[in-house]
Amino acid sequence: MEIHIGVDVGGTFTDLAVSIPGQNRQIRHKLPSTPDRPDVAIVEGIATVLAEHGLDAGNVIRLSHGTTVGTNALIQRKVGKVAVVTSQGFRDLLEIGRQVRPKVYDIHLDFPKPLVPRRLRLEVRERRRADGSAHVPLDEDGVREVGRRLASEDVDCVAVCFLHSYAYPEDEARAVEILREVMPDSVYVLSSTEVYPEFREYERFSTAVLNGALLTVVDAYLDRFAAEVARLGVPAEPKISQSSGGLMSVHMTRKLPIRACLSGPAAGVLGAAQRAPAAGFNNVITLDVGGTSADVSVLIDGAATEVHNRMLAGFPLRLPALDVNAVGAGGGSIAWIDVDGLLKVGPQSSGANPGPVCYGLGGVDATLTDANVLLGRLNDRALLDGRMQIRRDLAEAAIGRLAEELGLDVMETAQGIIRVACATVVKAIRPLSVERGYDPADFCLFPFGGAGPLLATETARDLGITSIIVPPSPGILCAEGLLNSDLTADFVMTELMPLHEDSHDTLNAARRELRRKVEDWFEHEAVPADKRRLQWTAEMRYRGQNYELSIPLGADDLSAKDCEALAATFHATHKRSYGFFSEIETVEFVNMKVKAMGEYDKPPLPTLPERLAAEPAARRRTLFSTGNWYDTPVFQRDSLAAGQKLTGPAIIEQMDTTTPIFPGDSGVIDAWGNLIITLAPGNES
Repeated sequence: MEIHIGVDVGGTFTDLAVSIPGQNRQIRHKLPSTPDRPDVAIVEGIATVLAEHGLDAGNVIRLSHGTTVGTNALIQRKVGKVAVVTSQGFRDLLEIGRQVRPKVYDIHLDFPKPLVPRRLRLEVRERRRADGSAHVPLDEDGVREVGRRLASEDVDCVAVCFLHSYAYPEDEARAVEILREVMPDSVYVLSSTEVYPEFREYERFSTAVLNGALLTVVDAYLDRFAAEVARLGVPAEPKISQSSGGLMSVHMTRKLPIRACLSGPAAGVLGAAQRAPAAGFNNVITLDVGGTSADVSVLIDGAATEVHNRMLAGFPLRLPALDVNAVGAGGGSIAWIDVDGLLKVGPQSSGANPGPVCYGLGGVDATLTDANVLLGRLNDRALLDGRMQIRRDLAEAAIGRLAEELGLDVMETAQGIIRVACATVVKAIRPLSVERGYDPADFCLFPFGGAGPLLATETARDLGITSIIVPPSPGILCAEGLLNSDLTADFVMTELMPLHEDSHDTLNAARRELRRKVEDWFEHEAVPADKRRLQWTAEMRYRGQNYELSIPLGADDLSAKDCEALAATFHATHKRSYGFFSEIETVEFVNMKVKAMGEYDKPPLPTLPERLAAEPAARRRTLFSTGNWYDTPVFQRDSLAAGQKLTGPAIIEQMDTTTPIFPGDSGVIDAWGNLIITLAPGNES
């Protein structure tokens, strides 16, 4: 009996999705996170699920894990000590950057201090021209001298970052070889091209440094995690979720920990990409509201979009990642009054400890969760199927203090907290939809996370959306998404050149080199031949532009005719993206990329068993939008039957979240257990 486990660690809760494909069965579990030692909650959760359900740890053949260890380490700057060896004259590149302010209109906000202090950014004589010729040959003796100097600095990692190494990596590779000879074995030595060999030296150098800073942190975490999982008797080697949505082996994670930094939100998007199209919704806006943040993304024709430029802890990161926008509007986000006297929510969060005031763990600041408890939308006695006691009186006192300062009554303040949080979420969605030419009204909203369904209705109305799809286990969807992920790796080769009919020879040579790297990866990861898949992409732009557009690329070698067709596709894509194109402008080919996938067998989406329509399990007073209290029926999600229709007002409770259906709106349960909510036109109840 095979068992698959997906684990997602959030700022407040750790979620587990356990699939037993042979029984069409899925088990869900949620417990408070342990921020100082995330592996503690994971191991406790796995042990609890196995024990409570009588499962044998030896049958766990897949264990997939999304982690925030790297992200948290960078935010807190609790990272390894990194040194940089670079081309002469470029030691200050990491500090100079792009000369663009983080926020144009904030004259006081500056970029964070570099992770590598100037004294640890050392230069060697070396300089390649853009055509690959050696302007200054690598000074190997200088590299040895730098290595001996750094050996006394007690650094954890040395990152070698030379100009134009994305295309001509020989000097970096030789410098790495020399440094490894003269430095202690305990020091990691890596090149920027090992991390991601793409042009734009500032972003490439920054990404290499971020990766180096995380090597010791993630290595220590994986040692603890793997040892504790093995102690439980689980034979499966853990797989770690990547920012781009796929999984990677522990070996790859130890080498490239930076690829796992934005993994949690990506896993949730993948879970939505599996469930929403199955339910008949292909254009979807996802809304993942956890304890700390709200993460939003857009699915077009059922597929997630990918970006290659992100900021992480204030530093530029150049790696593939799913396009997710995050704001501080989670269930634990703290409500406060700014100097202008206006109510704000987040980005500060109460986290897992002490958590919202209503948890009774010592929190004193009112949060979004406290507001929902006070309004009757959340159970005011217990959450997590009774495992977490709730103190409504403490929530009322905390919000009361805010209300007094604002000159409002307590319930008006609680409603205000919800509205402010929703406005923050809407602001995060607009750049991914309206600002890219998409009308949110043409999409459905897919809320998940512990607090996503609680914000869904008001957020949808603000955007003109009329359909909401709430998956069976919203609070566990990120963990569930890990069950449906494949092993992936991304490879890139920059070929900066005008695209014309004679370009195919150069591009085919680049494709052959990428194929060689891909085959090496497939062999190293022991991916069976029938499970290997490739997804090719070309990145192009008009000459003079600074950003590229991604164009799907076929798997076969290119001909002159293919190059013409590629240019035509680029023109059409540019028009769709920006509203115009120009056939007289020179089209420039920039990067060839390939995503290699080792496909896993995925558990099928379980369907609901046949049963009678459920009756309400309880009733409670609930305040919705207009200030009117309703005697609201409360249903248990696990008792609802396929095809059952619900008319608002109604509350649907389950272990991992609560979903309100507002007065006048309606819902129906589909065959997979999704709750499809239809909003009534003009309804503001």
